[in-house]
Amino acid sequence: MIRRCTSIVGLLVSLSFAQHLVCAADAEQGPTEQAVAEISKFDVRPGDWPQWGGWSHRNNTPAGENFPSEWDVDGGDNIIWSAALGSQSYGNPIVANGHVYVGTNNHRSYISRFPKSIDLGVLLCFDEKTGEFLWQHSSPKLSTGRVHDWPDQGICASPVVDGERLWYVTSRGEVCCLDTNGFRDGVNNGPFKAEDNENEDEADIIWKYDMMALLGVSQHNMCSCSLLCVGDVIFVNTSNGVDESHTNIPAPNAASFLAMNRDTGAVLWTDKSPGLNILHGQWSSPSYGVFNGQAQVIFAGGDGWVYSFDPVGDGAGNSKMLWKFDCNPKESKYSVSGRSERNHIIGTPVIYNGWIYIGVGEDPEHGEGNGHLWCIDPTKFGDVSPTIAVDKDGEPIVDKKDGTRRLQAINPAAGEKAIPNENSAVVWHYSGDDTDGNGEIDFEEEMHRTCGTAVIKDDILYIADFSGIFHCLDAKTGKSHWNYDMFAAAWGSPLLVDGKVYIGDEDGDIAVFEHSKTMKLLSENSVGNSVYSSPIAANGVLYIANKSTLFAIGTASEKEEDAE
Repeated sequence: MIRRCTSIVGLLVSLSFAQHLVCAADAEQGPTEQAVAEISKFDVRPGDWPQWGGWSHRNNTPAGENFPSEWDVDGGDNIIWSAALGSQSYGNPIVANGHVYVGTNNHRSYISRFPKSIDLGVLLCFDEKTGEFLWQHSSPKLSTGRVHDWPDQGICASPVVDGERLWYVTSRGEVCCLDTNGFRDGVNNGPFKAEDNENEDEADIIWKYDMMALLGVSQHNMCSCSLLCVGDVIFVNTSNGVDESHTNIPAPNAASFLAMNRDTGAVLWTDKSPGLNILHGQWSSPSYGVFNGQAQVIFAGGDGWVYSFDPVGDGAGNSKMLWKFDCNPKESKYSVSGRSERNHIIGTPVIYNGWIYIGVGEDPEHGEGNGHLWCIDPTKFGDVSPTIAVDKDGEPIVDKKDGTRRLQAINPAAGEKAIPNENSAVVWHYSGDDTDGNGEIDFEEEMHRTCGTAVIKDDILYIADFSGIFHCLDAKTGKSHWNYDMFAAAWGSPLLVDGKVYIGDEDGDIAVFEHSKTMKLLSENSVGNSVYSSPIAANGVLYIANKSTLFAIGTASEKEEDAE
């Protein structure tokens, strides 16, 4: 288990140790082996998947074999167990130390004092082998209403677990540290000891930090960030955003990104770079990597930019930015009505073989639209965007993040334009490709807005977009291998395990493909209703949540082992 720290010196030691681990893995291993090596440093069991994406590179490629490509949720074929969730479930499950955790709302009402008529954000804990409900953490709705805490949305992100501690972001904008045993161990662990009760089916809070009260954050509609844990530090996207008018940013000076000590909740540094240029919300999750010896934590902002920071900050409570990258064309315009050309970012940056992969997206309520998928070289510094904005005289335009260029980076009518950036870190850019060679880029060949995150292995990249197109690309060149139309919106991200790729859609189907440059659909399996999250795999079992049920899926041998 990584050594704990309570000081800047300890922080440096902890992050240096984590840096050594990632560097060694990058030099010698593929993504699955890297994930296994990194997870082994957590106090979890081999085969667990203890955070979103499993590890710091956020590449959902766990180890394992003999995973089924077919199942029947009605007949029970290859279903080990199922557990009822609320009526809306967006949080991706994670598995650690015999428990499965997933976010949802309170419609199932596992706790008697909270009937389903009481709307809550709920983090549920189940037994990994049986699916038995163990305990839940409950977050009452904010009194300010839907502008901060949309009805019935529940917990929309994933926790991270190390040993007997769990960290996650609540729907109330709190970062919480919980005891993974709940009160089932008969102990109220502190320092926080003001829980409503100590019933064994409720959560034992270790500490909590209210980002709205203490940092002045004003989250838009919900708070959603799957926390990243590196050493003793957790990294958080605060979800700071617009108000109900969708034109005003009420807290431009509040933190968008921050680092915290995971043992105490002490804030180590904050950053407010998106400022008054936040387009809507900020619901992405950070990733971490080491490039040419420089550790970097990667955040995707609500202004459509990707930011890289030194994980240690400047040592004085401030961030230390390394580079930034604009994922939108300078001439694109933002609007919440109709099909805006400009987007922010909901997916998570993925790191693979020293490069960063990210797609742009938008609140699904704003509909479909054009998209961009980028591959970025993280070894440059400064503004590494594809282009820079210049005025009519060719002088660079400095965007002060004061909102004047929030909706459009340049004004062509005033003679402003975008020119190539000599410091650009673009490896490749994908907005579509003539995959079938007919001389046109058809709808199915275009990259649209995405809420999802890429998965990559063997230089093959997969990503789903919100228009329901599943893309397979060459990770080195961005050239399209194949596309598949699911005929339903895709909110989540793919899973790649055992030579198979799994992706869910809003119709409640899970498509299963062979991991290959040539498209081969193995099966399509219904899970009963809409899938808004991402499949994961741990310890030989698939975990797939539709909006109201969590399924543990495995072969007959897995069912027999679990029965024992």
